[in-house]
Amino acid sequence: MQKDLSINNKHILISGASIAGPALACCLRRYGFQPTVVERTKQLREGGYKVDIRGAAVEVARRMGIIDDIRRKSTNMRSATYVTSDNKPIVTMPADFMNGRVDGEDEIMRGDLACILYEQTRQEVEYLFGDSITSLVQNDDGVKVTFERGEPRTFDLVIGADGLHSNVRRLSLGDDSSFIHHLGGYISIFTIPNFLHLDHQELYYSTPGKLVSIYSTGKNTRATCLFFFTSPPLPYDYRDSMQQKKLLANRFAGDGWHIPRLLQFMGDAPDFYFDSTSMIQMDHWSAGRVALLGDAAYCASPASGQGTGLALVGAYVLAGELHAAAGDYQQAFARYESVMREYVKVNQEFATVAVKYFTPQTQIQLWFRNLMLRVLPYVPWKNLITGKIMQDLQRAVNAITLPDYERECTETNQSV
Repeated sequence: MQKDLSINNKHILISGASIAGPALACCLRRYGFQPTVVERTKQLREGGYKVDIRGAAVEVARRMGIIDDIRRKSTNMRSATYVTSDNKPIVTMPADFMNGRVDGEDEIMRGDLACILYEQTRQEVEYLFGDSITSLVQNDDGVKVTFERGEPRTFDLVIGADGLHSNVRRLSLGDDSSFIHHLGGYISIFTIPNFLHLDHQELYYSTPGKLVSIYSTGKNTRATCLFFFTSPPLPYDYRDSMQQKKLLANRFAGDGWHIPRLLQFMGDAPDFYFDSTSMIQMDHWSAGRVALLGDAAYCASPASGQGTGLALVGAYVLAGELHAAAGDYQQAFARYESVMREYVKVNQEFATVAVKYFTPQTQIQLWFRNLMLRVLPYVPWKNLITGKIMQDLQRAVNAITLPDYERECTETNQSV
C-alpha cells in the first residue's frame, strides 16, 4: 500500500500492548501514521487464555495479513469433555462444536496472537514498555502526556486500548464507575503443567455456581486452567494479585476433582489473571483528541467470547476512518462509533444471555444440565437446540459490514 503523506495528526500514542493496541498500530502504520505504544508491563505479556477469531474478525485478520500466522498457531483443540468429580466423562464432543465455531473460524492463545501483532509492528512502531500515562492535557495543537518514568511528550492523538480498567478512560473522563456493569461473576485463568497429559483436549467440571476448565496448550507441553464463579460485586484491588489468589482459594476451598492441585499451581503461575465478568457501556468513545478502543470502550465480557473479535475489528475500523478522513480526528472518531455501534450492541446483548448459562446455580439445575448433555447426541431434535445457539452466535460475530477502506480511498483519489 502507498502511504499517504498528506494526512494530519500522524503522531498517535496508544496505551496498551495486548491485542487492540498493537492491532491498531499495525493498521495505522500501513496508512502512514506514526504510532507509539506504551505498556505498563516491562515486556510483552505472552501468557493468557485461548481466544476465538470469528466472523468479521476473520476477514479483518485476512486484510491485516495475519490470518496465515493465526492458522499456524491455532490451538487445534480436538475435543471437549464434561466430567464428574471422579473424572468420569459425562459427554465428549468436538471442540469446535462445543465452542460454536464454524468453518473458517479459529482459536489461538492470546499470548500467541499478541506475539504475532508485535512481530508485525516492532520494526516500525515505537514501544515503551514498563511505563504508564499519568496525565493528559489537551489543547489546539495536541495532547501533552506525562508518564510515570519517561519524559513528557506531546502527541496529536491518544488512544486508550488499555482494557476494562482503562487508565486513559479514567484520565480523560474522570470517575468511570458508571460505565462498568457487573454481570454477576468472576473469572481467573493461569498456566499450569500439563499433569493430566491432555492431547489437544479440554475438560470441564461444574458445581452449583462454579465452573473449572483445563485444556492443553503449547503443543501439549503445558496447560491452562480457568475458574469461574458467580457472585455479586466483591471489594478487591484489581492490581493486587496476592489478594485475588486468596479470594479464589477461599471461594474454591474444599471443592473436589483436581481443584486442590490447581490451587497449588496458582501460587507459581507466571500469568495469573483475575477479574470480573463486566461490560463497559458508554454514550461516547472519545473526548476531544482522546479515543477508546476494545475493552476500554465496549468490553463485552468473557461471556461474549468476542473480546478479541471486537478488538481486531475496532482497530481496523478506527485506523481506516482516520485514514479516510486524512487524520481529521473529529470526523474519524464519529464515523468509528457509527460503524461499530450495532456490532458492539449485538455482542453485548449476546453476552448478557450467555453468562446465565455458564454454570447451573443449584444442584437440581446441575443434575438436569448433565442429563441433557448425556442424551443430547441421541435425541432427534438436537439440531433445533444447537442450531438456535449457533444462529445467535453467528448473528453476533457477523453483525457488521466491514468498509473496504483501501478501495474507498483509491476511488476518492481517482475522482479528485
